[in-house]
Amino acid sequence: MVRAELDGRSRVIIEAPSPIVDGGTYPAKRVAGDLVLVEADIFADGHDLISAVVLHRRDGEKNWTETRMRPLVNDRWQAAFPVRELGFYRFTIEAWIDHFLTWRRDLEKRVEGGASDEDLRVQLLIGLEYLRAAAKRAGARDRRKLESFITGLESDDPIEDKLADVASEDLLALMHRNAERSFAARYDDELLIEVDRPRAAYSTWYEFFPRSTAAEQGRHGTFRDVEAQLPRLARMGFDVLYMPPIHPIGTTFRKGKNNKVSAEADDVGSPWAIGGTEGGHKSIHPQLGTMEDFERLVEAAKRHGMELALDIAFQASPDHPYVKEHPEWFRKRPDGTVQYAENPPKKYQDIYPFHFESEAWRALWEELRDVFRFWAGKGVRVFRVDNPHTKPLPFWEWTLRELKREWPDLVFLAEAFTRPKIMYRLAKAGFTQSYTYFAWRNTKAELTEYFEEIARPPVSDFFRPNAWPNTPDILPEFLQHGGRAAFAQRLVLAATLSANYGIYGPAYERYEHLPREHGSEEYLNSEKYELRHWPETDDDLSDLIAAINRIRRENPALQQNATLRFHPTDNDQLICYSKSAGDNVVVVVVNLDPHNAHTGWVTLDLEALQLNGIRSFQVHDLLSGARHTWDGARNFARLDPNVVPAHIFRIRRRVRTERDFEYFL
Repeated sequence: MVRAELDGRSRVIIEAPSPIVDGGTYPAKRVAGDLVLVEADIFADGHDLISAVVLHRRDGEKNWTETRMRPLVNDRWQAAFPVRELGFYRFTIEAWIDHFLTWRRDLEKRVEGGASDEDLRVQLLIGLEYLRAAAKRAGARDRRKLESFITGLESDDPIEDKLADVASEDLLALMHRNAERSFAARYDDELLIEVDRPRAAYSTWYEFFPRSTAAEQGRHGTFRDVEAQLPRLARMGFDVLYMPPIHPIGTTFRKGKNNKVSAEADDVGSPWAIGGTEGGHKSIHPQLGTMEDFERLVEAAKRHGMELALDIAFQASPDHPYVKEHPEWFRKRPDGTVQYAENPPKKYQDIYPFHFESEAWRALWEELRDVFRFWAGKGVRVFRVDNPHTKPLPFWEWTLRELKREWPDLVFLAEAFTRPKIMYRLAKAGFTQSYTYFAWRNTKAELTEYFEEIARPPVSDFFRPNAWPNTPDILPEFLQHGGRAAFAQRLVLAATLSANYGIYGPAYERYEHLPREHGSEEYLNSEKYELRHWPETDDDLSDLIAAINRIRRENPALQQNATLRFHPTDNDQLICYSKSAGDNVVVVVVNLDPHNAHTGWVTLDLEALQLNGIRSFQVHDLLSGARHTWDGARNFARLDPNVVPAHIFRIRRRVRTERDFEYFL
């Protein structure tokens, strides 16, 4: 169907813009300080030249800023604009037939072809008309400059001088700014960019249970005990400290140790069975401390360069105040009792799910949104959300947008171990980061395929992975049988493949690997159901964790995913990949077998590493401190997992000074 507003004189076609998410339904994601690289297919009939610009502005601003696009190949065009403030930006694309540019190109061809002076004078008269028209459109400053060029073309100056004038880059810029755009084409939609703070793209998480931080075995930990742990966690290089729910825990149908159906008198229950006589989602478990203690902890973490992340789990214990105050928010069974959570054949009598199809759904939505608002008011800016895929997707889209309007610096991590399309839709709905399938990707082929998917557009435009090798719910089989080397290997992979990563800390540091039973991913003596005591020990991974986190901080290449590239190896037990940020280039080689040493040849993509034409270069192993000189693309590697399972190399280029002195950069 021909659109009513169509003007047949508008000849330029604009197609396939990027970044674009679901045709522009959802924003692409960036962080403050990024350059947004915009591309599109732009073309027209015939051989006339085209000019194109990206129009961009922060949401709410009236005036557009223009950035000129440049042609690439095959009618693809590109430009970049910066995003500096949090919130939303809009952009679109405008393009037009540039008659002056076309005339200028053809004039150059005539000169090169030996055209007569008479022919060139006629062509200059045509160009003069373009300049006069542009001067009428221009503002006072540009008009004066254009009139100077017009005077030169109208003068009796030699034709060579006039040709030099029209070839001037200054004139080209003036004519672009004042181009004839009456028949310009504009892309149909304004596309959105959501800009988060840098921690959305690069963060290092440590999960722990505050109730297990007491210095003495058997005592319930407090926020003051957590505060005493802050210096150690800061030295290890973590910037986000994530605590499971800190709310009162219900007693009705409380689970015992190792998820036993019946609890003993001294069992502390699961923090995810939220709510008791002391309060619900806006209250603190009394044994952890007071609200003042919590706010003090928030500030103490900031002083150590860290921030607290809270777990928000939208479910209630039978003792939650909501159950009595808002029975309409829960589903009733035919016998009048409240429906508890089930995943047949498993039953979770200690948890009541909310009924999102209730007639009172709007009040439920508003109350759950206000749970986030309450804790944001206490200084929390990072939230890990439990099982968001079991709540309506429209609820998250509404809630997260509402919250980000008030606090644009909020970060939301989705704990959604579910089907890819749902994981991705949650990211589009507003979740800042997401857990991934990394915990179950072990082989070279699995890791390569998965990270090539999530680190490339279109997925990377809206989905930010956060790689966790373990959680309190997930003890992968690989860690159960691989020993210390398996924990070291998976740590390196998580921390270098993904700019965001985390560990369930105490268990990971001490490579806890015993499952509750054969074939289970549940921990034996799970901290979810009992107090644990984690005494100091010399036999742990804390030094390696600290070293890897330091390497991440010192190498910007590891703080993003956009440049992730995999390189071939002739041994499938060795995986090799790289990341780069300007001159900072890091190459990682990992032995995927936790039991045996492996050797092999690595073939680097020198172009991806910006090493084309370089005869030799130095690689500095940031884990061992060793330095090696590598020649060309193909190089040898040997890794023994019982020593260290990986190389993390920083590429150091050979540089020659004017006095013929060589050094490595």
